Amino acid sequence: MTDLVAGVERKDEFVVEGGLLTDVGGSIGSSVLSTPAMIGMMERTSAVLALERLPEGNATVGFEVCVKHVSAALEGARCTVTSRLREVVDDRKLRFDVEGREDERVVGVGTHERRVIEVGALGRQ
Repeated sequence: MTDLVAGVERKDEFVVEGGLLTDVGGSIGSSVLSTPAMIGMMERTSAVLALERLPEGNATVGFEVCVKHVSAALEGARCTVTSRLREVVDDRKLRFDVEGREDERVVGVGTHERRVIEVGALGRQ
């Protein structure tokens, strides 16, 4: 896991559309980026960041998310999610700082943790 070192970063861009949207049951009069979708984009970006640097046969699973959704992103907005690996513990626990932005405006911010697993070991005890 020598490529998984604190400080590596990945940015992914996406458009707020389709399954990423909510109108909160029609209560807000607009469609916006849902909190679960924002968190999903943060998790995905972190997972890909790790996967690109792991040996073949390994992947990661998420086990903790602590994120604040601080601003709305309207339907059609172009957003960027950044994941930065803050710490590697025991070569298997990965701690990320994550952030979502629409241009210069922060949409969400927080932390995410993932654990390295052997893909073939899933389901084995």
